[in-house]
Amino acid sequence: MARVRKVLEALSVFQWVLTYLFFGVFFTTVLICLLFTSYWSITVLYFAWWISDWHTPDRGGRRCDWMRRWRIWELHRDYFPIKLVKTAELPPTRNYVLGSHPHGIICAGAFSAFCTESTGFSHTFPGLRPSLALLSGLFYLPVYREYMMSSGMVPVSKRALDFLLRGGPGHAVVIVVGGAAESLDCASGEQRVRVYGRRGFVRLALQHGADLVPVYTFGENDIFWQVHFPEGSFVRRLQLRLKQLIGFAPCIFGGRSLFCSRLWGILPLASPITVVVGKPIPVPRRPRPTDEEVDHFHALYVEALRQLFEAHKGSCGLPPSQQLIIT
Repeated sequence: MARVRKVLEALSVFQWVLTYLFFGVFFTTVLICLLFTSYWSITVLYFAWWISDWHTPDRGGRRCDWMRRWRIWELHRDYFPIKLVKTAELPPTRNYVLGSHPHGIICAGAFSAFCTESTGFSHTFPGLRPSLALLSGLFYLPVYREYMMSSGMVPVSKRALDFLLRGGPGHAVVIVVGGAAESLDCASGEQRVRVYGRRGFVRLALQHGADLVPVYTFGENDIFWQVHFPEGSFVRRLQLRLKQLIGFAPCIFGGRSLFCSRLWGILPLASPITVVVGKPIPVPRRPRPTDEEVDHFHALYVEALRQLFEAHKGSCGLPPSQQLIIT
């Protein structure tokens, strides 16, 4: 029975990776191909509806709590396994901007903690409504956009985040601060995040008076290996250029095979992941924050992130000598 359970866990994660990598391209291709068949009306009807529904992602999306509670997400959680750790109360009488670190290759910890109920977010933080912000361009992909919105994902755009934070208390907007560029730094055994020079999330918090909350996902960088190219090399420059053009940085990575742990594949390694949600940093409402105010709260946030890492690295299996590298 335990063997069957392990197989189901692996299959749940495998389908999730396939969805993450190929779901949007697959359905875009299918809908285009249907135009040249007797089923062309399916494509026409879908795109007519898609155009009429164009602004929904920027208006809070279309969350489906039933989908967030699918049994498959519990299997996904147990494969690694993934755990959510609470360090302080987040009263639903406030709004929050959660900065999630690190990006890793695929944000497995952030997905499980904030886009599903498998780790018990609603029970851990009652009254809060989490929304994970993703690359805006992904919400242009047909069908894939419905899948993402159903899990509570929204575009990481000013319009979408403003809409949520203006909608009354109890919203927890989760922003992966390092973005796609940070995925290029992902390396097993290293703890490196990009925060300096990224102040937009702090300015957003000030404009809405939303408290800042650091989140660190221990183990995120350990579930895949990646081929790293030296700074300044042709391939590295190409990766950065493609990131500018398409919004994400393509990289060469791998894990294990679905059928054999000793063979290469795209199934992540079964390495423990712990998502630690830190203490909120009170932020006043400043509709037009000055650069000095942004810098002040950014410095407070960086220090809170560093303290969060130091306080929990031992319990998450890291040696005392391990340092968090912030760039």
